[in-house]
Amino acid sequence: MHKKVHTGAVPCMAALALLLALGTAQAQNNPAQMTFFVTSVGIGHGGDLGGLEGADRHCQQLATAAGAGQHQWHAYLSTQAASLSDASAINARDRIGTGPWQNAKGVVIAKNVEDLHSSNNNITKLSALDENGQLVNGRSDTPNKHDMLTSSRPDGTAFPGAPFPDMTCGNWTHSSAEGAAMTGHHDRFGPANVPWASSWNSTHPTLGCSQEKIRPTGGDGLLYCFAVK
Repeated sequence: MHKKVHTGAVPCMAALALLLALGTAQAQNNPAQMTFFVTSVGIGHGGDLGGLEGADRHCQQLATAAGAGQHQWHAYLSTQAASLSDASAINARDRIGTGPWQNAKGVVIAKNVEDLHSSNNNITKLSALDENGQLVNGRSDTPNKHDMLTSSRPDGTAFPGAPFPDMTCGNWTHSSAEGAAMTGHHDRFGPANVPWASSWNSTHPTLGCSQEKIRPTGGDGLLYCFAVK
């Protein structure tokens, strides 16, 4: 006995195969169009990043190795002035270009600077990928690496200078056990269900500036990198 072939199933199967192929293509990395990533590794010296220049160079080197070196890359970091009357502080939000920014898989994380610093931004554990398009460990993973060094307030501006405490590990030049740097959570998840615990750029300071002191709260010296142009 010959089985009857349902010819209508053929085009359906072909359409399904096409959709799967398109989905796979969309999920593939596209380094040439990547304009945002989380560093896969830190510099390794805690809060001593070699200043802003050293942090930017780290972003540029990782981007270049991943195939996105045609862009100019900056780390999302602020610096602090020496005092309240000193106007030399640098805001992270002023260093990263105008957007829009997307990750290695083409997912847009923010349209512009205002969008990035609003509740509409799309920075989550699933979108804050490293330069190779890989997920970065969050609070539910071992080891936890969700603390991103930022030294910034929620709006992306620098903290005020003395007499307020330093939140930049000496403007990214200190790696001693003392001091602190403000961090954000790339997975938007913390120990309590409160706004500060889910901030991508301003959650809590590190316990110190050495590599050993930034790890206990869930950090590894990782950075956000943005393509300026």
